[in-house]
Amino acid sequence: MAKKRIMASYGFGKFIAEFLTGAFGSIVFMFYETEVGLAAGYAALATIIYSLWNALNDPIIGYVTNKGAPFSKKLGRRFPWIIIGLVLSSLTFFLIFAVPLHWNAKENPIPVFLWMVLTICLYDGAYSLWEVNYQSVYPDKFRDQKERTSTAAIGTGIGVLGIAAGFIIPPLVFSYGDRQSYMVCALVIAGIGMGGTVLVSYGVFETKDMVARFARQQQENEAPSFFLQMKQALEDRNLLAFVLFLFLYQSGTMCMTSSINYVVKYVLEKESSQATPIFAGMLIGALVSIVLWTQVAKRLKNNQKMLIICALFMTVFAIPLTFVQGQLAFIITMALWGLGFGGFWTFMGPAMADVVDNLVVQQQRRDDGVILGIRAFFMRFSYASQAIVFFVVHTLTKFDPDAITPLARFGIRAHMGVIPAAFFLTGALLFAKMNRLTPEMVTKNHMALEQMDI
Repeated sequence: MAKKRIMASYGFGKFIAEFLTGAFGSIVFMFYETEVGLAAGYAALATIIYSLWNALNDPIIGYVTNKGAPFSKKLGRRFPWIIIGLVLSSLTFFLIFAVPLHWNAKENPIPVFLWMVLTICLYDGAYSLWEVNYQSVYPDKFRDQKERTSTAAIGTGIGVLGIAAGFIIPPLVFSYGDRQSYMVCALVIAGIGMGGTVLVSYGVFETKDMVARFARQQQENEAPSFFLQMKQALEDRNLLAFVLFLFLYQSGTMCMTSSINYVVKYVLEKESSQATPIFAGMLIGALVSIVLWTQVAKRLKNNQKMLIICALFMTVFAIPLTFVQGQLAFIITMALWGLGFGGFWTFMGPAMADVVDNLVVQQQRRDDGVILGIRAFFMRFSYASQAIVFFVVHTLTKFDPDAITPLARFGIRAHMGVIPAAFFLTGALLFAKMNRLTPEMVTKNHMALEQMDI
């Protein structure tokens, strides 16, 4: 069994992923719409283009990097890409907020629109480079079910700190109405990302056995073509069920967390720093949930069923967020919602590893780069769904940052509560209907993998 310090170091990858994702999701759309003045339609279109770029970017990066890396005979096929991608992610994140201050998006939106498209696509390419390979390390490095559960639990605890940092730190650095403060905030985020790169390096370093297995696989048989791997992966019912569930979960989460700064600024009419207690409520709930759901999982022994239970829990407590009044009510409700969020987040990794194992056994090869690329695409396509939801709601409610009406406030409340709840419920029902992976199949796959040694 892997040592706890290796698990903890690996968990810092979750810290970085959630830190960058939280910061990106909670402030980028709002920054361009309300601070730079880019119309919601342009911001939504930029995000959709970014998502289409994702459709090509993630699986291709997974396929190409699966073939090897610089110095792969010594460092493995994943480690170099993870470190390179992490450094580039931190640097490109800053560029997103470095829109020239003299550009006026209301008078001339095209330059701002193009800047947004270019920078978020550059950032996504760098992010995919490290994150796809980071996720691919997990099922290969942590092979025992107990080992995976322990790694996931430790990673969730550390990852929640990343969520905390991604949601809580930015509002403490930037100020509503001050564009330059967002650039300072982006520099702080980039610095934290670079520091996290050092901490995660030990946990993602590939063992001699991992390097040897890859070398042996390369010698024994040639990797299938990219399109054949895509076809095989997308024909797998369990993988398709899982990634659709992730897409709907992430869409709901993105809508909710991206709404918090809108709620603080336009519904509660408070300063940016007052978003921190609301995010903190969610994170306290998530931390408490780790112990709770881990105990439930030990009895249930079914990662897929745990995801469904947690998604239903999130559904129940998302709905009240459209109707509660006052900051304290938002904090309490977000803490309750965080209980489900923390559970889903804890078992997302082990459930994905079960799906990957099933495909590896079927295909007799560990070509999981494309699989994880498909997962990454569906996860980040949620940015497009969030942008579309905001565009439609803001258009229907005639949202104007300079003149907020009661109808516009209700629209903000809707994309904070009932709309995310619809995403969570749809995902749970769809996954329950489509998934065919049982605990018995998972155990059988583990036994097969031990014999195959791949």
